[in-house]
Parts: sequence; structure tokens; C-alpha cells
Amino acid sequence: MTELIDRTGTETQEAPVVELSMQQAVNRALRVLLAEDPDVLVFGEDVGTLGGVFRVTDGLQKEFGDRRVFDTPLAESAIMGMAVGLAMNGWRPVPELQFDGFAYPAIDQIVNQVARMNYRTRGAAPMPITLRLPSFGGIQAPEHHGESLEAIFAHTPGLKVVAPSDPGDAYTLLLQAVRSDDPVVYMEPKARYWERRPVQLREPDEPIGTSRIVRPGRHATLVAWGAMVHRCVQAAELAAEDGVELEVLDLRWLKPIDAEGLAASVARTRRAVVVHEAPLTAGLGAEVSALVTENCFRDLAAPVQRVTGFDVPYPAGPLEPQYLPTIDRILLAVQRTLEF
Repeated sequence: MTELIDRTGTETQEAPVVELSMQQAVNRALRVLLAEDPDVLVFGEDVGTLGGVFRVTDGLQKEFGDRRVFDTPLAESAIMGMAVGLAMNGWRPVPELQFDGFAYPAIDQIVNQVARMNYRTRGAAPMPITLRLPSFGGIQAPEHHGESLEAIFAHTPGLKVVAPSDPGDAYTLLLQAVRSDDPVVYMEPKARYWERRPVQLREPDEPIGTSRIVRPGRHATLVAWGAMVHRCVQAAELAAEDGVELEVLDLRWLKPIDAEGLAASVARTRRAVVVHEAPLTAGLGAEVSALVTENCFRDLAAPVQRVTGFDVPYPAGPLEPQYLPTIDRILLAVQRTLEF
């Protein structure tokens, strides 16, 4: 456990360490946020009485009441429009859309209102909205229940985008997101909801837009976010059996991207493989690859490789494993970089 400095600058007791799943870590962070700030509101489809389709908001309505944690109609555009109105009136909304594929009907509100209102009003109407979005694949759900929309949101000026990969980051990154006065799309990897790890319930001690090295290495850097971080760690563990030491960099923040941390890692290893679930063409991996090339051109020993989903609609059910990046595909990309 570590000594903490709380948000007022006062030294506090050591942060407790508890074993939590990502689902529980998000729930714990929401409890903290609701307790510390009476302007925080949590709402969405079935988040109140049911506790959410993944039970992430379980028990919150009972503890904080149905005026602060409440259900909405099945209307994603209305949910985000309501968040805009609440933010303009001084609230700090935390809406949830049940699945990432359900965000498409709300794109108009997200892009034209949430992302632009602060700019449009010259700062008179900030949008401290955190959109919680269960995201990505890995659970073989029906169509529209698994997507990878980070490139759409990251391309939209005015939005911040973050994707935790483990319970500890899910806790601290949500605290950062909701406390920010800018709108944040908080993408929760559904496939990692039930993974349990020791979590230090600490205050965030890094600025927004900071990546982290999950596993150090020296032969190549694997860059990923969300559920693909775990897959890259698995690939690195297998590569280590053959004497190849792969560094795994979790970007965490997809906007702003930690260009400095990314460049520092790749400059050390001289090779980079970017892994994400979204289709290849115009995926966020292209932006990451460009940043690597711009900042590490003289250090690179090989072209940047990308391992991604395919340029097809996100498949449903049993076809999903054929679409998602596999350990074999990741290791093949590593092999290609090592051939130079």
C-alpha cells in the first residue's frame, strides 16, 4: 500500500488493496464519484433497478436514490441529448449506452452537441459528460453488440477517449474521466469485465493522456488498448520462451495519445506492432503508426506492423474468433519485424 495525497492536497492513509473484477472496479469508482459530488448523475437503459446488463451499476440506485441513478427509455439519442441539457445546467452526467453498437443512433448528439458545445459557446457551456460504453468484442454476442468505434470518437474534435485494460486502470481512469470538465468516451472492454486482480483503490497520480508499460522488453514494442493488451501479454509470454523479449505498451488514452511515451518505448526496441480489434483501413492503428514514424524514423529498424480486425462488418456469434487478432497473427507480425 502507498501513502496518498487527496484532492485537497492533504496526506491521507494508505490506499487499500482489494481483489476486484473490472465490473466491480467500475462500480466502486462510480460509488466514489456519486458520494463525493452531488452533481454526478448515472443514467441509461436498465442501469437503475436492474443494475445494468453487465451489473456494473448494481446497488447504486439503492444507495444513492432514483433521482441520481435512474433508468431511461430505449432511446440512445435521447439519452445523450438529456446529458447535454443536464451538463448545460451544471450537472456532471455519466450516461451509459448498453453496447457500443447502440451508439450509432446517438452519433449526432455525441459529435454535433457533446463534442462541440464548449467550442460553440466559447467556454460558456462546458460538457463534463463521461459516456460509459461497453465496447469491443470477445463475448460472441449478436450483431450490434460488439464493435470497435474508437477511431470515430478519436477523430472527433472536442472528445477525449480512454479504454482501460484491467480492473486497476478501470478504477482510476474512470475517476479521471468523470472529474474532467471535458467530454470523455470511456470504452469498457466487455471481454475483460470478469477478470479479477488486486486493485489499489488510489487517487489518480498521472495526467490524462498517459500510457503505461505493462511488460518491459527489448526486441519490439506491442502497442494495444482494451482487451488486446491482455492478448499482447499472452503473445509476449510465448515469445519469451524463444528468447524474444517483447515490450507491451498499453496506450490507455486514445485521445490524447501519449506520443512521448509511445516514442520512448519504440526508440528503445526499434520495432513496433500495433494491435487493435477495429478494421485495418483508417483504424486508430494508422494514427499510432504515423506517430511512431514521425517521432522515431531514425530509430526504426523495420516498418511498423499492424494486426487488426478485417475490413468487414464486426461479425456476430461464433464467427467472432475468426475476426479478432490472434496470438499467432501477433507473433507472425513480430517475426516480420525481426527479419529486417
